[in-house]
This record gives sequence, structure tokens and C-alpha cells, in this order.
Amino acid sequence: MTEEYLEQENIAIAKAYKELLKVSYTTLTDEDKKLIRHAFDVALDGHKDQRRKSGEAYIFHPIAVAKIVAQEIGLDATSIAAALLHDVVEDCDRYNITDIEQLFGETVARIVDGLTKISSLSKEKDMDISLQAENFRKMLLTLNDDVRVIIIKIADRLHNMQTMDSMRADKQVKIASETLYIYAPLAHRIGLYNIKNELEDLALKYTEPEVYNDILYKIKESKEEQDLYIKEFSEVIKNALDKEHFDYTIKGRPKSIFSIRRKMVKQGVSFDEVYDKFAIRIIYKSDLANEKFLAWKIYSIVTDHFRPNPMRLRDWITSPKTTGYEALHITVMGPKGRWVEVQVRSQRMNEIAEKGYAAHYKYKQDNEKPDSLESWINRLQEALENPDVNAVDFVEQFKLNLYSQEIFVFTPNGDLKSLPKGATSLDFAFNIHTEIGMKTRGAKVNGKLVPLSHVLKTGDQVEVLTSESAKPNANWLDYATTARARSKIKSALREDRKLIAEDGKEVLRRKLKQLKITLNENSINELVNYFKLKTSLDLFYRVGIGSIDNVMLKSFASSRSNALMSYIKSKISRKPTISKEELDKNEITSNYDSLVFGKEEEKLDYKLSNCCNPIPGDDVFGFLTVSEGIKVHKKNCPNALSLQSNYAYRIMSAKWIDSTQQEFLAKIIVSGIDNIGLVNEVTKVISSNMHVNMKSISFESNDGLFTGKINLNVKNITMLKKLIERLKKINGIDKVTRV
Repeated sequence: MTEEYLEQENIAIAKAYKELLKVSYTTLTDEDKKLIRHAFDVALDGHKDQRRKSGEAYIFHPIAVAKIVAQEIGLDATSIAAALLHDVVEDCDRYNITDIEQLFGETVARIVDGLTKISSLSKEKDMDISLQAENFRKMLLTLNDDVRVIIIKIADRLHNMQTMDSMRADKQVKIASETLYIYAPLAHRIGLYNIKNELEDLALKYTEPEVYNDILYKIKESKEEQDLYIKEFSEVIKNALDKEHFDYTIKGRPKSIFSIRRKMVKQGVSFDEVYDKFAIRIIYKSDLANEKFLAWKIYSIVTDHFRPNPMRLRDWITSPKTTGYEALHITVMGPKGRWVEVQVRSQRMNEIAEKGYAAHYKYKQDNEKPDSLESWINRLQEALENPDVNAVDFVEQFKLNLYSQEIFVFTPNGDLKSLPKGATSLDFAFNIHTEIGMKTRGAKVNGKLVPLSHVLKTGDQVEVLTSESAKPNANWLDYATTARARSKIKSALREDRKLIAEDGKEVLRRKLKQLKITLNENSINELVNYFKLKTSLDLFYRVGIGSIDNVMLKSFASSRSNALMSYIKSKISRKPTISKEELDKNEITSNYDSLVFGKEEEKLDYKLSNCCNPIPGDDVFGFLTVSEGIKVHKKNCPNALSLQSNYAYRIMSAKWIDSTQQEFLAKIIVSGIDNIGLVNEVTKVISSNMHVNMKSISFESNDGLFTGKINLNVKNITMLKKLIERLKKINGIDKVTRV
């Protein structure tokens, strides 16, 4: 490179640095400028021999990231300095994290250290989705150290996405996919809507370039017409607002390319049929006391001139989103019969919408309640710190809760709680407190008793009913939708399983002793292989609940004593290594080995259809054929759509379950001589058996004799037999029979 080129580059670097100081959202003191200058000098020294793929000096990247942090996100001088230094420790040998701490203090060093850890996570080559999910989870753990770590990382990702043209195509797709998978949802949750939209649009540019360019071209093509329409629409509102002496600005806002694409796919429409491709934003000046009053005054002015769609009114001023977002959204019928979205925001609300976290703290009142972002981080921390949660499950649930729309419900005392759309009364219980969730036995919504699966709506008042004897069961996972509730239920079920397994281990030790077999590591491994299980915990659990009984253990003992059988087994165990696909299939089959149909989860005869060959674990449904009984199809089977649309009345819901977790309905009839306290004794015996659930009970007494009908949920026949034996021992009971 020529000296002249390098000189020009140095002038450009100095210009970029000066611009950074000029565009900062927060007012920088002399002390702040000194800190930023020092960080710039260290970054310049650290990256002096480095160049980006495009050939430009590397220092342009940290300056650009710091500029996004300063201007678009609006963070303070500490964050700007950390953004300038974010790659120094990782990319050069001159400085380590101790040097950064000595030069800039503990806070900057902590943020830089967090950013360095995240970068080293994402360097994994050919990352599969589970590894990516695990890394995402580790990355989120840095939230607790300092939320600014994640925010600067989002800014870093945005600049990388903006300057990705010189990369290999496969690398572009990988980074763009990761952006959609992780960074866009995070930006959304932290309230950085502008950055979220830009990340999504840029990701679409690399993952589906043809679609992106097609929509971009159509937007440009129709821009002139749209600008004219917005001008015509705005003129009417301007005249009305001027009469009322408002201090305001009106902006036209086109919908992002990604959201137009999402709407086209979701609604199955063409570009021209997406009706709200643009919105009008009215930003008015107001003091805090009159903000709400003026917003509704503007609403009345807009709706005086244009007819509103009452179904599309969104009031996020009275109930702000958990991201801190406040605004009034009105959809009105504009000229030429077109729907137009009008967003009404004060200057303060607009800054919070554009800057998110930073502006929220600028305007935060001293007496304000704990910030929603802080409480969200605290709740997130609980889920993150549970080591047993599967990383992919966690990320999927987490993303679900990031993007989901919100509903607002009330506690019995009138406190407002926000939950994701689709949340149930059980989710509400866990949202109040984990302990309340664990002890939930029911809920009242608007004064009426509802099941735990009841889906809540905005405006509901919810009261949770608890009981000391209540505890989570496997069905609760069908009712819970939020990540918090699901992770707590899963860990409670695991604990329950461990307790049963501990009892099962002792039972197994006794039973094997009678068969002259010692319970040790070898015999446990043999039993696990013999019963085709995955772990010793599965073995002990199945013995504990009685699904592995004496007969099965005797057949194991006899096969064990057969030397030839042992020899064959040892030969089989030396077969070639199983492929990952086979292993996954075996795992699924052992986990989900039974198929049940309908709401009652009945076991029925069925055949697997040849068109899609479903395997255990697939999402499936049953189809009642004329001559072949029930045929099971995958939900994404090529024939599924036509079957569901033409023969909806023949479709049965179906799902795979782990047969050891399934509960069966059993009916027993009890008869004998009536005496005081008998019903109490019967219910006592049933409720003391931890693996049996009583669904209903009815007793009739006639001339000193009684008959009782009891419906129970049991896991298997062994448990039922044990219960029947115990009921027979109650004084006064003559007969106990299963129907």
C-alpha cells in the first residue's frame, strides 16, 4: 500500500473518531471524552497490523460498533469505550484482560471480558444447532454480569451484517441464519426495534436474496406513489393538529422487507395484497403529566377524519409492553379505501422505542417500580441456571417468549401482570411465584372455576387455588406454555422420578437377592441392556413403579444363566458402531414407545401409513379409513392437507408417549357392610398411594350394605393390584373388583 493511501486512511480514521463524539446520544463530559480517547488509542494500537476481509483497516469496525452504541442505542461513555475495545483482548497479544482493568477500571474490563467470551463461543466450526443453542445459553448468562455486554454484541453483529459483502457465500448464510435465530429476537426483547428490523432485513438479504431483491425493487417502484399518498393523508391531520396548537412532527414509516415477507407467507398473499405496507408516526412534545391526555386527544382528532378499525386499536400507553415500549396504535381507513396504521408517541416514548434500554433509564423516575427488563433478566437467570434443561428446548421456549404478543391479566388484588399470548392459568401461577405454581390445584378466572389448561385473555382476573398436597405431574407440561413454568415442572418431575428410583433400587436389590444375583455395576448394566433402557435411573424407576415385575426379573435371571445366550449377547455388543441417525431413532423409540388417540388418550389398534412412514416421536394424527381401521400419518405428510380439508370428521388427534409415564383409567367397585368413617378410610388408603390419582368416587348405602364406584388413574396393573389388596384389608369391606 502506498504512503499516500495510508495517509488518506489515517485522515478517514480521525474523521470517523470525531464523528463518534459528535453523534453521541448522551451528553459527554470532558472526563467521558478523555476515557473514549484513551480507549480509541489502545484500540488503534491493538489493531494496527490488522485488516478486514474488505481490505480496510480493522479499526474502522470497532469505531462503527461504538458509533451504533453511541448514536442508535444511546449508551454511556463506559459502553462506548468498551465497544472500541471489544476485540482488543481476543485479536491481539499486546493486551490481556488484566491490562484493560488497570487502564480502564473494573466495569469496562468486565464488559470486554464478557464480549471476549461470547466471541470465543461463536468461533466453533460447523456448529450444529444443539451446540449453537448451548452457546446461546452461555451467552445469555453474561446478561447477569452486565446487560451492556449483550447490547454491544448486538451492535457488533449489526455492523458485521452491514459489511458482509466480501465474505464467502456459505459464511454469509451461516451468519445471517444465526442472526435470525439469536440476535434479532434479543434486540426485540431489549426494545431495539429499529436494529431488530435492520438485522432481519439484512439476514433475509443473504438467506433469500431473490425474495429480498424482489420486495426491495417493488418498494422502490411504488415509493413515489406511496409518498404522495402519505402526504395527502398527513395533510388532513396536520391541519387539524395545527388548529389545536400541537408541537409535533409527522413521519411516514415503510414496513420492513422482512415483515412484508412474513405477512406474504403467513397470509398467502402477494406483495400488492399486503395492505399495511406503511405507517404514519405522530411524535408530539409534552411534559410527563399531560402525555396520556394529549395522546388520546390526538386519537380523537385522527378518528374524527378517518374511520378507525376498533379491532386494531393497541393501547400500550396505559399498559406498556414488558420491553418498556409505549405508544397508541390506530388503524384507520384512509383515502382510496386503504388501511393506514397511525402510531401516536410522545418524544419520550419515541426515544424509548428507538433506543430501548438506554432511553428507559434516562427517563426512569426515582419512585418507579423495578424495571421490567431487570425482572425479565432475573426470571431468565432462573431458567438459565437449571443445568438439566435441554439447551435446544430452552432456546426454542425462550425465542417463543421473546417474540410472542402479550396479554395483560389482573391478580385478585388488582395488580397487572403481563404474560405471553396463549398463556394458561398454570403459567399465571408460576409467574406469581414458583412455590405457588408447584402447589397449584386449580384456578378461578373472573370468579369461575377453570382447569389449569384454561387459556387466559387480556382483562381476566385470575385467582390461583393452592394445596399443600398438590404437586406437578406429567400432564402439566401439556398445559404450560412459558419457559419459566415448563423448566420448573420438568425439574420437579425429575426430582419425583429420582425419589421413586431410590425406592426402586432397594426393591430391586431385595428381589435380585432372592434370585441369587448381587446388585452391582455389572448386573445393573446387564439389566439395562436386557430391558433395552438407556440409564440405570430408568431401570430403578421402572422397578419402583412396578412396570418391571418379578416375572420379568425371573426371565432375566434364566437368560443370564444361559452361557450360550451370554456369548451371543457379547458378540452382538461388538457389532459395528451405530450411526447417529440410528442412535437418535433408538432414543426416540425408547422414550416414546406407545401411541394414544383422542382427548381421552386411548390405546387403539392402528396401522402406520406407507405414504409418510411415521416413526415414534413424530408429530402425527389418526385417520379413520373405511376398510383398514385407523391409519397414522405425520402432520407434515404430503396427503395431510387434503385429508384434513376433505375428511375433517374422520381425523383423530394422536401422540406418542412414554408408556411408563402414561396413566390409565381404571374403575373399581367396592362393597361391604356400611359403618361410620368407612369412606374416609377408603380415600385415605387411595391418597396415601403416591402413584395413584383418584378421579371420582360415589357411594350408595342400602339397609346397612354399601356399594362404591371409584375411578382411578394408575400407571400399570401392578399398582392397581397392590391398591386392591390394601382396600380389601379395610374393616367392613367384603369385595373389591375391577370393572
